[in-house]
Amino acid sequence: MQHLEGVPAPAKLNLFLHVTGRRADGYHLLQSVFMLIDWMDTLDFELRTDGRISREDTVSGLPAEDLCVRAARALREATGTGLGVHIRLHKQIPAEAGMGGGSSDAATCLLALNRLWGLGLTRSALSRIGLALGADVPFFLGGHNAWVEGVGEKLTPVSLPSARFVVVKPPTGASTPAIFSSSELQRDTKTAILQGFAANTNAETLKSGVPIACDLRKILAFGHNDLQPVAQTLCPDVVRCLKWLSARGLHGRMTGSGTAVFAQLPQAADLSGAPADWVVRECGNMDAHPLLDWCPG
Repeated sequence: MQHLEGVPAPAKLNLFLHVTGRRADGYHLLQSVFMLIDWMDTLDFELRTDGRISREDTVSGLPAEDLCVRAARALREATGTGLGVHIRLHKQIPAEAGMGGGSSDAATCLLALNRLWGLGLTRSALSRIGLALGADVPFFLGGHNAWVEGVGEKLTPVSLPSARFVVVKPPTGASTPAIFSSSELQRDTKTAILQGFAANTNAETLKSGVPIACDLRKILAFGHNDLQPVAQTLCPDVVRCLKWLSARGLHGRMTGSGTAVFAQLPQAADLSGAPADWVVRECGNMDAHPLLDWCPG
C-alpha cells in the first residue's frame, strides 16, 4: 500500500454542552452528546520512505503545524516507525465553527497512517495518542455518536434516529480560550448521571457495549450550551444567526465553542435569504464514523 485517497473526516454537532466544573489543571469538565454529521473534510496520504512528514492544502490560511502534522508526528514517535507521509488536506468544514474539524482531521490521520504504515494499533491505543492532541480527537476515533464526559475522553455510544439539520456559520469566529476564561462562563451546571440522562431521553435499558437509543427531540430539550451566552457577547454574529433561524420557525443552538449554530429541520424549511458571507448547509446525521472498521477496538 503506497497511498490512500479521499479518506473522510466528518464534522460533529454538540446537541448540548454543559460545563460542570473545572479541574485543578484548568481543564473544564463537560457533559455533552456529540453527533456525527455528513459534512466532511477529505485527506489523501502518500507513503514516504524517507521518514519525512509533509502536508499541502487546497485552501489557504491553515497553520503549517496543524493537527494533521502533529498527529502524524505523535504516531511516529509513539511507534518508532521510520516511515513518513505526504498529506493533502481538502478542507470543507469551516474553521472556528465548534464542529471539530481539526480534531476530526487528526483522528482520520491516525487511522489512515495506522493502516498506511502497517502499525496494527487498536482504536484504544490510537485514542490515547489522540487525547494528547485534543479533547475531541478520541470521539472521532471512537466511531459512534456518544454521551461525552470528563474533558472529552469518557465516551458512551448512543444511537440516534436519522434527522436533518441546518448549520449556519458566519464569517467571524470566537476564541475558544477567551470563552473558557471568561468570568461570565457558567461552570456549575448540575452534573447529570448517565442513567438519569437515559431516563429523560427515552433511552432503552443500558446494556454493556450496546449503544443507548435516544429520542433526539428530548436530548435537545434536555440541555443547552453553557458557552453560548459568552460567545454571543464576544461575537454578535452568533445572535444574528440564531435570529435568522428563529424567523424561519427553527430553534437554533450553538455547537461547541465556535460560532456555528444549528437547528433540526422539519420536512421542509425555507433556507433562502442568508447574507452572502454566511455558510448555510443542510446536513444529515450519521450512525457511525465511515472509518469504523479500519482498526479493532
